[in-house]
Amino acid sequence: MKKALFFLSLSIALVLCFSGVTPLDAQELKAEHIAQLKYRHIGPVGNRLVSVAGVPSDPLTYYVGAASGGIWKSTDGGLNWKPVFDKQPVHAIGALGLCPADPEVVYAGTGEAFIRSNISIGNGVWKSSDGGENWVHTGLDKTGRISRIVVHPTDPSIAYAASLGHAYTPQEERGIFRTTDGGETWEHVLKVDDKTGASDLVMDPHNPRILFAGMWQLEIRPWTRTSGGPGSGIYKSSDGGDTWTRLEGHGLPEGDIGKIALAMTPAQSGRLYALIETGDGLPLNGEPTNSGELWRSEDRGGSFKLVNSDRNLTGRGAYYTRCAANPENPNEIYFLSASYATSIDGGKTATSAAS
Repeated sequence: MKKALFFLSLSIALVLCFSGVTPLDAQELKAEHIAQLKYRHIGPVGNRLVSVAGVPSDPLTYYVGAASGGIWKSTDGGLNWKPVFDKQPVHAIGALGLCPADPEVVYAGTGEAFIRSNISIGNGVWKSSDGGENWVHTGLDKTGRISRIVVHPTDPSIAYAASLGHAYTPQEERGIFRTTDGGETWEHVLKVDDKTGASDLVMDPHNPRILFAGMWQLEIRPWTRTSGGPGSGIYKSSDGGDTWTRLEGHGLPEGDIGKIALAMTPAQSGRLYALIETGDGLPLNGEPTNSGELWRSEDRGGSFKLVNSDRNLTGRGAYYTRCAANPENPNEIYFLSASYATSIDGGKTATSAAS
């Protein structure tokens, strides 16, 4: 129980730190100051919280989405939480996103995208225009699981939904969807094939027309799971999602890979982190596999360099594989897995926390 509460509080704390909310009084911290800080559980209790959205202009207001417990809102920095989604006919929240220019507009993508034996399916995307008081269903009913919602920084009518799909059978509703009319209609702007969904999506903090999608070939059966294949890869759009190019070579692993997590930071233009599930060099079905965990690009995906091969960065890759970069320090990055790890040198080395 203590371990579960530790990871719950850690998940909230890390995402609150990196939801675009910067410190009110940024000061240089010394090691002895940091050593005095302790994680504490701030709730809400009773569930796995897999998505968080913070209001950049208000460091006390946050929304959290639970794997099977709806959406909760805090307006006092996590001291108190109010359920705001209980009246809706779905309880699994995979992603939350809001527009910094109009934070009253909140998008919620349903369905848990972290694969395990007891995960819940969603029914598409919901939207609130009044800070979570009321919600309307905006479509994408058959997507099953939404792994990420990205909203344009200045126009709340433009949003992107990364669909992993229900993943049990081949399915059309996988990939990246875009709305330009606030959810009235959605366009399927990136589709690889009917076995490949989107595990992650990031928007360049310096140019909202540039997006990177982590695509994941995944097939689930009651008795097994097949993660990875030729469909997995990183895709880039430079025109707001109209067209996409698969990034290949230039330092990226060759051959089949699995789940992908992506992170960018406004602290350094062009930097992109890619956490990629590989076979760690172990043969699969008699065939060789890639090695490595974390790749980094300094030129918006033009070239990549393998910077870390520590398996602790992903742990159970299909269930975890998520990272976040500090918005004020490009070399500080956090990894959530069976444990959690931090790096302060751009991913070259990472320190794992004791579990």
